[in-house]
Amino acid sequence: MTTMKRKSSPSSKELKSSKIDQFFAVKQKKIATANTKSSLTRKLTAENLNCEYYHLFNALEAGQIFDTLEKTVVYNTGATAKIQIYGKWVDIPRKQAAYGDPGLHYTFSGNTLPAKAWLPCIADIKKKVEAALDDKWIFNFVLVNRYKDGTDYMGEHRDDESDLERTAPIASVSFGQERDFVFRHKDARGKNKTRHDLTVVKTTLANGSLLVMYPPTNEFWYHSLPVRKRAAAPRINLTFRLMVKK
Repeated sequence: MTTMKRKSSPSSKELKSSKIDQFFAVKQKKIATANTKSSLTRKLTAENLNCEYYHLFNALEAGQIFDTLEKTVVYNTGATAKIQIYGKWVDIPRKQAAYGDPGLHYTFSGNTLPAKAWLPCIADIKKKVEAALDDKWIFNFVLVNRYKDGTDYMGEHRDDESDLERTAPIASVSFGQERDFVFRHKDARGKNKTRHDLTVVKTTLANGSLLVMYPPTNEFWYHSLPVRKRAAAPRINLTFRLMVKK
């Protein structure tokens, strides 16, 4: 007749050790979650200006993403690399490309850019941006701009085209060279400005950063990336948008 051995209960020392292990496992999980959570660094506000600035990627991640974008993004050439200003066609003072959902396109300054199929790297960036905004917005289009150095620039403009969903924010992610970003109210521009109480709002877009422009910012404020001759390195910027499907 065989006798069954009775399992011995864990000792108080083993129980204590197990609880300690569980405690540190939970703590490490919380730390890992905190490290992947994008941190809201500051808000930019003024009359009808509503923006948020995040540190989205650390330096190592941002460097790796920049290298991948350099190898994979295919920029526009020929007619799609031009815009119309005061009736004249001129070269865009930077490289540009568009990616997004099938059938989408973006029309601005007399030019229409069809969306190429999402690149895996850009799709991953999009998910990170959406997670930072608690998945309240799911973007379907991105405009990619590459600035070879500080002589490439973006003039003052508003992203207020009819192709854009009016209630959605525009999320701008930057990689590479840090550059200045400037907001100017529509009534505080030029010789005939009517508002002298609204000053220019400036910020710096760092490597791996996310700037979110919420409505009604683009209705009232122009934005630009001015020439900065001391900025020697290239910069790649991705502006994620929600386009109206027609």
